[in-house]
Amino acid sequence: QVQLVESGGGLVQAGDSLTLSCTASGFLGHITNMAWYRQAPGNEREMVARIAAGSSTDYAESVKGRFTISRDKARKTSYLRMNDLKPEDTSVYLCHMIISGRPGGPFWGQGTQVTVSS
Repeated sequence: QVQLVESGGGLVQAGDSLTLSCTASGFLGHITNMAWYRQAPGNEREMVARIAAGSSTDYAESVKGRFTISRDKARKTSYLRMNDLKPEDTSVYLCHMIISGRPGGPFWGQGTQVTVSS
């Protein structure tokens, strides 16, 4: 069973930084695409950051210049470095991965809460 476990969320003040981690397990093969999404209560889920197999990245306009997505393929882990956090960044952040040759994807973590106070 594929499992994705996020960590690193918490309660911070505006201007602080956090790094979220997502570690995947329970499969053979490699991860081709990784992304972070967020969904606040009453809002649609939105893509925050994505890194493709070719290492190209894509970010939501609202986080460009502040967030950085990276990965460690050997550890099957993705990271989201979040700088200069703002109250509007408050949300549940969800890890998303596509695994090469693995049916049943894409795969999601349970989410980690990020709350930014002003």
